Amino acid sequence: MNLYDYTGIIHFHSAFSFDGHVALDKIIQAAAKNRIDFLMLTDHDHLKARDEGWEGWHDKVLLIVGQEISPRFNHYLAFNINAPIAVQEDAPDIPPQNYIDAVNEGGGFGFIAHPDHEGTKMFHVKHYPWTDWSVDGYAGISIWDFMTDWQSSLRSYFSALVSFLFPAYYLRGPRRTTMERWDAWNQKKKIVGIGELDNHASIRKIGGIRLEVFPFERAFQFIRTHICTPQPLNGNSQEDIPLLYNALRHGCCYAAMEYFQVARGFNFVLQQNNKEYSMGDSITLTDKAQMFIYLPVAALVRVIRNGALMFEAISSNIDLPIGNTGVYRVEAYLKSSGQYRPWIFSNPIYVR
Repeated sequence: MNLYDYTGIIHFHSAFSFDGHVALDKIIQAAAKNRIDFLMLTDHDHLKARDEGWEGWHDKVLLIVGQEISPRFNHYLAFNINAPIAVQEDAPDIPPQNYIDAVNEGGGFGFIAHPDHEGTKMFHVKHYPWTDWSVDGYAGISIWDFMTDWQSSLRSYFSALVSFLFPAYYLRGPRRTTMERWDAWNQKKKIVGIGELDNHASIRKIGGIRLEVFPFERAFQFIRTHICTPQPLNGNSQEDIPLLYNALRHGCCYAAMEYFQVARGFNFVLQQNNKEYSMGDSITLTDKAQMFIYLPVAALVRVIRNGALMFEAISSNIDLPIGNTGVYRVEAYLKSSGQYRPWIFSNPIYVR
């Protein structure tokens, strides 16, 4: 199967957001320096960046404009919508099903954002979790959020300083609660998992010193989402954006933390009767199937079936027979400074 792997950032905020301050041209420059192929902007509650003509290709970076629907709780990342979905930021009781339905009715799709965000009291960061799990109709969920993960390390002023200076060493990966929920749902229906950044490049004053928390050029080194498409992007945004959207909604994507090692070169497929299946695909098991996992460098690889560890090995190339139905996904942990650190988290292949 010939897929084209594109590296992107989902969920970040520009000067168009009330809580952002960095102009889009600076953000795009930062993406280019980090060899990011696409950016999925999600400013709060509007689509002004699109209205002002920013959506499309900027040299080698494709900017896609979405919206973060952000009442007090239950934030939702909406894409492919023609008009913003209006909600009140301080209203805690808006049923999220209402705006999920509004997005779908407008031809769009969306992802539940930072579902298990806890904030940090020490630094007066509010918690923004998802609280209503009765909802339906969303395309997927964030399985790994940079801000949720990093903020969990802010337990003292000293740990905050060190983790700010060396954030990649403090990231623990997707939360167990998040992954257990995701694995359980995927045994009933497809729920696509993405990585999100949620970066604002916020300005903080500490001891009279003005500090920018994660400038975009630095933040783009961390959690990314790779989308794998059946055709290459061709430089025409009217064709390229739907191509990325279709692959993303299908689940042909994976999240990766690429500070230590880029993930491009990762591949996870099943083969049966000379036909190949990739992430997001469903396969009816009629004969012996074979799983192949490829990594750009050796890592600790875990194969998860129906939420449980099925196989584990340190390698860059895994070949496994598959004889049982189930929902299969891959995790990879990269060794750095003597520890295995979270690196790649794939979407599943569904074996029926």
